[in-house]
Amino acid sequence: MTVTLAKWTVKEYHELVATGVLRDRPVELLNGQIVEMPPEGPEHAYLGEEAAAYLRRKLGDRARVREARPITLVEQGSEPEPDISVVRPLGEVYYERHPYAEDVCLIIEFSKSSLGKDLEAKRKTYAAAGLKDYWVSNLKARELVVHRKPVNGDYQSVEVLREGTISLIEFPEVEMSVSSLFKR
Repeated sequence: MTVTLAKWTVKEYHELVATGVLRDRPVELLNGQIVEMPPEGPEHAYLGEEAAAYLRRKLGDRARVREARPITLVEQGSEPEPDISVVRPLGEVYYERHPYAEDVCLIIEFSKSSLGKDLEAKRKTYAAAGLKDYWVSNLKARELVVHRKPVNGDYQSVEVLREGTISLIEFPEVEMSVSSLFKR
C-alpha cells in the first residue's frame, strides 16, 4: 500500500490558519506540507536579535528586516518563517500580503536542531523560488553556510565560512562579521 500525503496550497493553508486550528502550534508550510518548527533556544534567539538589529542599523530605510515572519512562495507551495528576512521596503503592501520571492533580498536561518531542514528542504525551496542570498548559521559547527546562484532548484554556489566578513548581494556595501552570526 502506498501512503499519499495531502498537499496544501498556500491559499488552503491561509484558510486553515484563519480558522484558528493552528493558533498555538509553531508551524510553517514547506512544499505543500505543514511542518512543525522546533522551539528556539536562548543562543538562537539572542544571535537572531543581534543580527537583525545590526542589519536594521546598516540598511536604514533601504530595506525592511523581519524576524520570524512569513514569506510567501506560492509556486513552491510554501510559506516558511525564516529567522531573518531582508525584504524590499514596500510599506503598506505588507498589510495585505507577506513578501513574495521577488521582494526578498536575504534569508538567514540560525540552526541547531533544525539544521537538517534548513540545509535540505528549505535550501531547495528557497533555490526553487530564486532567492539569491540564503545563509545558514550552523550553531553546532560555528560556521556560516552561504548559498548563492540558484539554478534549477538548487544553489550552484555554496561556501562555508568561519571567519572574515560577508556582504549581502543586494547591498554589497553592507558587511557583517561572519563570527557574529554564531558566537558571542
